[in-house]
Amino acid sequence: MRVAIDISPLSGGHTNRGVGEYTKNLIEALKTYQSGYTYLLFDSTSHSPPQADIIHYPFFDPFFLTLPLSSPRPTIVTVHDLIPIVFPEHFPKGLRGSIKWKIQKYSLQRKQRIITDSECSKKDIMKYVGIADEAIDVVYLAPSPVYQPVTNQSTLTDLRKKYQLSEKFIMYVGDVNWNKNIVGLLRACARLVTKELSSSQPALVLVGKAFLNDSLLETKEIDHVIDELKLEKKVVKVGYVPDEDLAGLYTTATCLVQPSFYEGFGLPVLEAFACGCPVVAGDNSSLSEIIGPAIRVSADHPEDIAKGIHSILSMSSKEKDILKEKGIDWVKQFTWKKTAHETVRVYERSLK
Repeated sequence: MRVAIDISPLSGGHTNRGVGEYTKNLIEALKTYQSGYTYLLFDSTSHSPPQADIIHYPFFDPFFLTLPLSSPRPTIVTVHDLIPIVFPEHFPKGLRGSIKWKIQKYSLQRKQRIITDSECSKKDIMKYVGIADEAIDVVYLAPSPVYQPVTNQSTLTDLRKKYQLSEKFIMYVGDVNWNKNIVGLLRACARLVTKELSSSQPALVLVGKAFLNDSLLETKEIDHVIDELKLEKKVVKVGYVPDEDLAGLYTTATCLVQPSFYEGFGLPVLEAFACGCPVVAGDNSSLSEIIGPAIRVSADHPEDIAKGIHSILSMSSKEKDILKEKGIDWVKQFTWKKTAHETVRVYERSLK
């Protein structure tokens, strides 16, 4: 079987996180664990290789024309989520976006199979695109192998100095979109500015390049709320962090907080678990499927997020160690070997 894979997500704005990471890790895993097949790589500037038996588009955007209307060979598309379609009031698409969504929806309906990251996203695809249950395969993602506990204390000390972090801090990793609920996280942190987080050093570390993009309306709102809550000395925005450094930050952080209202998957949760970092997460959408031993909270209520963070801050060393071990054990079921195996099974089904 010869599989053509669109590598367009490996360039442009998706390179370092999200669909870029998915595409890179998937190709590496397929070549490592499913080497009996041939993988042909192409991008949007070229046509798919004519000798391919099937085509895989590992990226779908409802408002950009990422798919051909038709294909001469069986075609698989990975749809990570449809959050902008589920919550249109928070993701205005305009006239052009509406037209492109109709075209993308039509294109998606004509493909052989759909891969998606969670049961939650599968239900959304069935509801909003009208694709039948049996044509959609849920294939869970996995953290990159780089995510594991960093045991070298001098490395952790150097990272704290590099990013100007205190000994005790909580962390968020990701984007600034509405569904990420950063404002709710900030309001939760404002409730925790007590003796537990009273150091002049930053108490909340925000990781993600969008936090440093002042042209984004979401970033402007986040900055406004930081000022409003007088959290200027409690919050540090470090921007993009390379995977190797991020593994160290997960290792040394008190906890990761994933306060999202809605997710298609929630990969930072698994990355944190893999590094032995406790997690506080919203108990909703796809997160409910993957957060396992995390402290589950209601994302709609900042006071509940604060309560979840407080529960970890107040744990004894022994209790924290137990929680860390639970996370490390939980995440062992999510591997790129398994993801590659299940993806190939989808390829094979598309040829039947």
